[in-house]
Amino acid sequence: MFTIRLISGIILILIALFTVGTGGWVLFATTISISIIGLFELYRVMKIQGSLLGVVGYITVLTSYCLLWFHREDLMLLLSTGFLMLLMGIYVFTFPKYRLEEVAVAFFGVFYVAVMLSYLYQVRVMVDGKYMVWLVFLSSWGSDTCAYCVGMLFGKHKLAPVLSPKKSVEGAVGGVVGAALLGFLYGTFLGIFMTEIRNPQLVCALSCAIAAMISQVGDLAASAIKRNHQVKDYGKLIPGHGGILDRFDSMLFTAPAIFFAVTFLR
Repeated sequence: MFTIRLISGIILILIALFTVGTGGWVLFATTISISIIGLFELYRVMKIQGSLLGVVGYITVLTSYCLLWFHREDLMLLLSTGFLMLLMGIYVFTFPKYRLEEVAVAFFGVFYVAVMLSYLYQVRVMVDGKYMVWLVFLSSWGSDTCAYCVGMLFGKHKLAPVLSPKKSVEGAVGGVVGAALLGFLYGTFLGIFMTEIRNPQLVCALSCAIAAMISQVGDLAASAIKRNHQVKDYGKLIPGHGGILDRFDSMLFTAPAIFFAVTFLR
């Protein structure tokens, strides 16, 4: 299992290096694909993946990305309102086919998976985005690794004993500190290439620290959803890791966190 997980991890890193490094339509198409698959996995847990609610959700994701591609983010609120009204219309005119909880998840899923992940692309297209986008991975995968190592060595106090018994407070702190250190080192070596970041070491360190703290919420939130519905993994797409949401759960939170942190700290 470890060998399979390692090989899958290496392949994921290579894919990330290519798609994120290339940017443009390659990253855009990849982000859409991950969003649709992730939303399908979430909808499958709630058993609405092939329903009319699910289809409307997928179409809304594609529409939101079209708005993003054509720089019409000003229409996102209109799209969100229309999406909710359409879902409620389906709920009313097909009553009692769908439960309110299913309608709520159909609406929630689009924002939880697709909108949150879209910030990966939005960070990449920022000024200095080709450098700042890697902070998403440093604060997500980097903090996970640091948290695991510190937790194994010093972990004594449980962070969330019901949701994730193996996670510790010490590991969580180690993950944040480790992410901040990685961000600081990243800013030290690549800061000279950033044109609009006045203090790249400070901005990168603080951004990674903030995102690492928020990423722990994302990780635990994904676990909570699985616990509520008695599923071990969201899928089997990535051998040794599970589904898209099992691997990208924390990144759903680090991507928007980095976007807003860099926006205000720069």
